[in-house]
Amino acid sequence: MRAAFARWLLGRAGWRVDFAGVPGPKGIAIVYPHTSNWDFVIGLLAKWAIAVPVYFVGKESLFRGFTGATLGRLMCLWGGRPVDRHHASGAVEQLAALMQKEDCFWLALSPEGTRKRQPHLRTGFYYLALKLDLPVGLAYIDYARKRVGVTEFVRMTGDEACDLATIRAYYADKVARYPEQASAIAFRAPAARTRGH
Repeated sequence: MRAAFARWLLGRAGWRVDFAGVPGPKGIAIVYPHTSNWDFVIGLLAKWAIAVPVYFVGKESLFRGFTGATLGRLMCLWGGRPVDRHHASGAVEQLAALMQKEDCFWLALSPEGTRKRQPHLRTGFYYLALKLDLPVGLAYIDYARKRVGVTEFVRMTGDEACDLATIRAYYADKVARYPEQASAIAFRAPAARTRGH
């Protein structure tokens, strides 16, 4: 019933969902571009419409405390999972452990990490995909065509230039709500990652 309602609601707003299934029980879906709060609403409705258990992560503080108690419960119901960004093991290790415990787990991540334009993407999804040898779904919210979905799944090779070129080519015609705020599809230089800049 929820899937039918989500499809109806998206359709009433003029949106179409493109989805032909996932290639296996586990994987990572990166959502790009992400420039508006509306992306979460459209993405959540699309998640319900395809009726696949897709999870997302948020900082642990959103799930705790007076305000976090209510918000955290909602986020958990919607598929949210907390990650402690300050934990010694790091987010990638925490996510890897979380995914390894489950039989079926698709994780949706925004590699931009923010709605404002950045000169690079975050690399967490990339290292997680390599570590666990998982497919990466290239999910999108295209405001020009009013289409949301994921139809392409790729394997990261470890050759960053080649992998980024593949991702860049796929998203070349996908238009954000605020195109000028879409981040560059690039990674920081390795030395900058080591310094944490």
